[in-house]
Amino acid sequence: MNSEVFRKTRETEVHVTLNVYGAGEVDVEVEPAFLKHMVETLARHAGFDLTLRARGDLRHHVVEDVAICLGEALSRALGERLGIARFGHAIVPMDEALAYASVDLARRPWVRVELNLSSGMVEDMASSEITHFLETLIKSMEATVHLWVERGVDDHHKVEAAFKALAVALRQAVSKRPGLVPSVKGVV
Repeated sequence: MNSEVFRKTRETEVHVTLNVYGAGEVDVEVEPAFLKHMVETLARHAGFDLTLRARGDLRHHVVEDVAICLGEALSRALGERLGIARFGHAIVPMDEALAYASVDLARRPWVRVELNLSSGMVEDMASSEITHFLETLIKSMEATVHLWVERGVDDHHKVEAAFKALAVALRQAVSKRPGLVPSVKGVV
């Protein structure tokens, strides 16, 4: 299940190639540096092979368009979403931080992200940009996701735990279930 997304606007240029059933091979070029770290973390722990190149005029535009393209690439790779588990969940610690994620890939976008960050910045990203990235990613992949940080002290650890929890839940949700239509309706 591979896909490729290219998006060029007056503000940004983003190119994504994705293999959902990869080995976690990741090659990402994007600023801010913390976004690069989190996108790499997400792909590696989900087991996705990902190549991503992004550049643009303003940080916010880049963050948003990377989320759109990555989410769209995942949605395209899943196609009709037949033969997958559809659901996934995870509880992931990162030192003192603990995050939960629950995923349904049924093409009914709904998102709730509660990172419980205590400062306005995490490394070189505004806390609001991190939340916006996750919300945009989830809507673009056409998923229902509940993602929250239960506890933690260090905001970097909280965010990293959340991305890892999302990754593990996605890995479960995309796992192959040959012949399965993961809905009693007969379609996803």
